[in-house]
Amino acid sequence: MLYRRAGRALTFGVSPLTLLEDSPMQQPLSINRTTALAVAALALVLPLSAVSCSAAEKALSCANTAVQITTHVTELGEAVNNVDQDPNATGQALQNLKGDLDKLGRNSGDADLSKAVTDLQGQVDNVQKAVDAHQAPDLGPLVSAAGRVSKVCTG
Repeated sequence: MLYRRAGRALTFGVSPLTLLEDSPMQQPLSINRTTALAVAALALVLPLSAVSCSAAEKALSCANTAVQITTHVTELGEAVNNVDQDPNATGQALQNLKGDLDKLGRNSGDADLSKAVTDLQGQVDNVQKAVDAHQAPDLGPLVSAAGRVSKVCTG
């Protein structure tokens, strides 16, 4: 910096750049820039993480429902085998399966999952018709359809 004193220029042993670098005015600027960059990064990352969380929640929900479906198919098989001991168990197991399918079908935006749920629903209807006609239902296609739902849900 130059100052004039009695017609002569006075100089200090410090360059103007050093003074600017050490200036307290520079610190808030770098903090503001850092803050702005952090806010911008969060603005970009937060929507992506919300989408990721949503996708993860859907996948987890699908997997949990697939486990319930497998459990209810097993219960249905046991009920069909023990129909003499508890005639109402078959109807209850079918209702449980229908509830699972309704829950899974409402929350599905995936075409593969929708197809697997539709196929399983058709097999549940076939078992229901056989039970209503007092016939022994063929559970093989139902088990296969439940396996396809599980496969779609677990990737």
